[in-house]
Amino acid sequence: MAEQIARAEINPAQVTQPVLSAVYDYWKRKRGSRTMPSRSDILPSELREHLGWIVIVDVMPGFEEFRYRLVGTLVNQYFLADATGKTIREAFSGYPPHVATAVTGVHRKSARDKVVLRTHGAPDWMGGGFEAFDSLYLPLSDDGETCNVLLTAFVFDREQVLLSRQIARANGGRLPTRPPRTGT
Repeated sequence: MAEQIARAEINPAQVTQPVLSAVYDYWKRKRGSRTMPSRSDILPSELREHLGWIVIVDVMPGFEEFRYRLVGTLVNQYFLADATGKTIREAFSGYPPHVATAVTGVHRKSARDKVVLRTHGAPDWMGGGFEAFDSLYLPLSDDGETCNVLLTAFVFDREQVLLSRQIARANGGRLPTRPPRTGT
């Protein structure tokens, strides 16, 4: 049996990673007694110190696809690309199909079930050249009933990622500047 390289936790009782904890506490304050806050409750100026780690995703009808509205600069560094304006399938089209399917599934679970979802993964969770990560998916609703936006915080050890990429360059290894294409 293959080792599990990514895990998910629904409505985590405790979030200890400092950025995720701060964003989660912020979301809970904005939610109040509601199931979830609205997008208009979330003010970028109040998340200023964490914006590089933030992703905002529009939920498409039927929870079948999701479009990246905003991707923080640090998240872009991790993925070596800016997915802003792209759907998940478009953003991950160069990877094996199971990657987009897994990422879509996480978004769908949080949005459809209106639950907070924490995911974390081991190095190489998506293929060579990627480091461990920790993330939190927080549903938002403009009508108070249906999740139409997800607020996500995606963190990683930036120094470790940059160092490992520098070492790969120095040793003639390839950096994941472009994911390998699969299929036709």
